[in-house]
Amino acid sequence: MKMSDDVLVLGLGNPIMADDGVGLAALERLRARFVVPTGVELADGGTWGMRLLPMIEDHDRVLFLDAIDHGDPAGTLIRLEGDAIPRGIGMGKLSPHQVDLQDVLAAAALRGRLPREMVALGLQPELIEMRVGLTPVVEAGLDKLVLAAVECLAAWGMPCHPVTEPSHA
Repeated sequence: MKMSDDVLVLGLGNPIMADDGVGLAALERLRARFVVPTGVELADGGTWGMRLLPMIEDHDRVLFLDAIDHGDPAGTLIRLEGDAIPRGIGMGKLSPHQVDLQDVLAAAALRGRLPREMVALGLQPELIEMRVGLTPVVEAGLDKLVLAAVECLAAWGMPCHPVTEPSHA
């Protein structure tokens, strides 16, 4: 049974595909710079595909962090909510064996187990190709992506607090 304050922040992407790794980079920056409240789970979803299904279905609210190709200028912050988050089986695949978030959400919908609230936050990628590291324009937008995630969590009643460095007296 899902709890009303049960939140999953799921970083997605592939860090060896340039800007496709922005969701994972944002998740790590969120983890390093903010203390999240009890009831918020931070998870590296990487490229897990259908293995994400139980994790997504077991949460009442899910915040996805990912590269989102929306046709905007590279580095643009993109926010999609609820039904605006695409879901469908086999849409736009490079291979019939490739499983992505759309497939996972379609499966959860078919099973009647979609989270009550879903938000996808991401940056418009500049480059998706075999390369380690984000492009400079996407790297420059990483802080605004993390702050948007913090604002979303606060709106859900899950305020995050900046990590404070111990003073060295």
